[in-house]
Amino acid sequence: MELGIRSPSPDHSLAGRIAWITGLRLAFLVLLLGATATLYLQGELARYPFSLRVVFVTIGSGFALAALYAAVLRSGKRLLPLAWSQIALDQITWTAIVYVSGGASSGATSFYALTCLVGAILVGLRGAAFAAALGIGIYSLLCAGFHFGWVHPPPDQDAASYAVQTAQLIYPLLVNTLGVTVVALLGGYLAERLRLTGGALQAATRRAFEAERLAVLGRIAAALAHEIRNPLGSITGSIEMLQESPSLTDDDKRLCAIVHREARRLNDLVGDMLDLSKRRPPTAQATDVAALAREVVALAANAARGSDVRVRYEGPPSESALARCDGPQIRQVLWNLVRNAIQASSAGATVVVRVEPQEREVTLAVDDQGPGIPQGERARIFEDFFTTRTHGAGIGLAVVRRIVEDHAPMGAGLSVEKAGGGGASFRVTLSRDVTGLRRSLPPAR
Repeated sequence: MELGIRSPSPDHSLAGRIAWITGLRLAFLVLLLGATATLYLQGELARYPFSLRVVFVTIGSGFALAALYAAVLRSGKRLLPLAWSQIALDQITWTAIVYVSGGASSGATSFYALTCLVGAILVGLRGAAFAAALGIGIYSLLCAGFHFGWVHPPPDQDAASYAVQTAQLIYPLLVNTLGVTVVALLGGYLAERLRLTGGALQAATRRAFEAERLAVLGRIAAALAHEIRNPLGSITGSIEMLQESPSLTDDDKRLCAIVHREARRLNDLVGDMLDLSKRRPPTAQATDVAALAREVVALAANAARGSDVRVRYEGPPSESALARCDGPQIRQVLWNLVRNAIQASSAGATVVVRVEPQEREVTLAVDDQGPGIPQGERARIFEDFFTTRTHGAGIGLAVVRRIVEDHAPMGAGLSVEKAGGGGASFRVTLSRDVTGLRRSLPPAR
């Protein structure tokens, strides 16, 4: 499952747009029904029984379809096919109105253009183009039907008022085709501009909120780092000196190891908060990620001794997995992923760090043998302060997501899936370095 910068976001507003269009369609049908009934009661339409039946059947079908749309909309499924169906059925509905209101010269042909606007609102430029093509196609077939005798004027209307000759059909056909096309292009263009502008506005709002949140977090983290790290250093140093005392019993040494481990974990938490609050643009350089991964594995194996979790490296030798990235930041990504895997694994488990060079990219994978991540929580696992464990603050993976997002212009990606052993497999993809140049890695943190 792709997360972070590769995760496509569903269009949650489509249901709202369909609901609004369905409501407006019902209002329009009510107005059309009221106007038709009023004219009939005044005797204006009494002499057109066949045409009136077609109009009432068409309006009734419109109400039935609106009820069907509402039922599908309520289920929340197959909304995009529902939108396309609405566009198509609207054009068919207007054709029935056009047929009984004058044929090729009917003023109801403007409804075809109205559906183009509906298509632009629901689907965008593609919806407007589809509505225009379908409307023009059906209208052209109707004109051809009158011309070749496939379709006859309504029996209760004067056939002479219906255009059936080529000279009579060319002008309304061209004018309506041009009008529908122009409306579709304008509607589609405005819909696309609105979509792009809305997306940019949402992104800007999200960035502003993120910057404000990180600024607050930065102030908190800086204060915590000053207030917590000094006594932590004293505690850690004192415990290390105490562990060297020959008078300690085995139980005393175990307690000292617990204190030392928890102090180190608290120090890591403070470091994660500082990393999350300090956003630094990555510097692209040719980085040997195979050497970087082995270095992280060596450091993690030493840190994991107290938990009896093995950390193993699988991958190519040095100089064979060069990627374009910021070496220190990707080292931080690997370190956080490995540390997260160790915390998720039980004693005796193995955490595997794999480097998989391919033609155009290099994949860094960290596999654990923990309980895995439930499908419903995978979309949130990289959110700030979200964690599936009873301990932990949910900051380490948020730092991972932030760094990979900053590497997105370099082609980086982040995903999490089920590992072969039943745990979780976190995968980071980086663009392969094509220059063949390698800069030396900076020293480990």
